Amino acid sequence: MTKKDIVRTIAEQIDLPQLRTKELVQKTFDALIDALVKEGRIELRNFGVFQIKRREARMARNPRTGEKVPVQAKSVVTFKPGKEMEARVRELDREMIDRARAEATPVAEPRPPAAPAPTDIADRSRGS
Repeated sequence: MTKKDIVRTIAEQIDLPQLRTKELVQKTFDALIDALVKEGRIELRNFGVFQIKRREARMARNPRTGEKVPVQAKSVVTFKPGKEMEARVRELDREMIDRARAEATPVAEPRPPAAPAPTDIADRSRGS
């Protein structure tokens, strides 16, 4: 979903022109960003918490070359969903599982990784 989709949905629900709704949505986003930068934390009940956290400098590894590279300290925005959001997402999972069962389509549930097959050194030497 894009900002345009959000604007269209809200405009239809409250019967406002999309141009006016777009201004309101953008002003809301701007206010959230300003508050986050100023306060370092925004808590929206039943939605979630946006917070600025500091990541310390560290050494990382370039995956292509394996070379160690320094990564500077930086600030990042984190988001922790609220209880209502978590509950609605969990309900979506339940609905998907129920739908799949109704259609008799097996749902791939997460499984622990399989243990590696045992290897017998003697078997390897016989094959040569």
